[in-house]
Amino acid sequence: MTIDTSFSSLPLSPAMQSNLQQLGYQSMTPIQAASLPPALAGHDLIAQAKTGSGKTAAFTLPLLAKLDADRFAVQALVLCPTRELADQVTQEIRRLARAEEKVKVLTLCGGTPMRPQIASLEHGAHIVVDEADRMLDMGFFDDIASVARQCPKDRQTSLFSATYPEGIAKLSQQFLRNPREIKLTEQHSNAKIKQRFYEVADHERLHAVRLLLDHYHYRPVSTLAFCNTKQQCRDLLDVLRAQGFEALTLHGELEQRERDQVLVQFANRNCSLLVATDVAARGLDIAQLEAVINVDVTPDPEVHVHRISRTGGAGEEGWALSLASMDEMGRVGAIEEAQGAEVEWHPLAELTSASRDTSSRRWRRFRFSAAARTRSVPAMCSARSPAKRASTASRSARSM
Repeated sequence: MTIDTSFSSLPLSPAMQSNLQQLGYQSMTPIQAASLPPALAGHDLIAQAKTGSGKTAAFTLPLLAKLDADRFAVQALVLCPTRELADQVTQEIRRLARAEEKVKVLTLCGGTPMRPQIASLEHGAHIVVDEADRMLDMGFFDDIASVARQCPKDRQTSLFSATYPEGIAKLSQQFLRNPREIKLTEQHSNAKIKQRFYEVADHERLHAVRLLLDHYHYRPVSTLAFCNTKQQCRDLLDVLRAQGFEALTLHGELEQRERDQVLVQFANRNCSLLVATDVAARGLDIAQLEAVINVDVTPDPEVHVHRISRTGGAGEEGWALSLASMDEMGRVGAIEEAQGAEVEWHPLAELTSASRDTSSRRWRRFRFSAAARTRSVPAMCSARSPAKRASTASRSARSM
């Protein structure tokens, strides 16, 4: 049976259909084709799909279809995990809402003065986009529950995410009415994302990032490096800058003005390397990202998939490069189990030999520069064979 994926098959107004055509919406993505019919029919939803799959349009079109623009009151609330994603969602809602006149969308975010935001809300709005700061993942179930209790009982509720954090089932039982569950396990094609793992000791991890940057395309145009902690972000930034790399960092302690400046510089290619934590980078829409580096292995396999799916988009190839210590082999095993295949290990020595000439020239340039601020970095140790490392990961995973 062939499923009609054209937007014209949906019960949308002629004005919305015309707007979708003008915006270049040709056909529905898988998550849109699966979620839009039940959502437009009024059902609650729990939907999971990969990053960049079109989830924003999937929940915005039903929202706009039910909205009464003549009634100037808050009729929809959208909770987003970060300020950046809240801004992106707001922009997309406004684009899709062009079919209706006088639709006001208001964004409420932390890290900026609250008085102007409260004043804007007092003047009225149809749709409010609020930053929830990844509440479920961080244990703030009660906060989301409190927000939900303030909403009308006669409402439609949809949960969309690229991951399936703990607490979703409990939240669904309390606040959703017989929700339809849609879980698309599709991932970016392995042919588009080339994954490689390298074993490192903890003391050589940050130095290994520089070797990766030298080895792969000699500084990719756009690279996102993930660290598990804010302190690791700061330490890596110091090491990279000392080695002559133009790098910026994004973590939760930055003010909103600082975060905005970092994102603008990275988006404009004024800086080719962004070092970030998972929470700070969640929801970022970064076009043409050539490489993702996992400086630390995340303990959650779903977060690993979320990280690497940021590269290899729009038909382009991308690199997903991970550094793992012996203490992290259990986490690697969990990733292998989630992927259904062993990861591809490469010896760290291949990076050392390929980048020796480049790093030597850079090191000499900065060592003798009066403006350079360098510090010694431990020498790299030779890695074991790929087969032995993969075996170690498998044994560790089975022992967990």
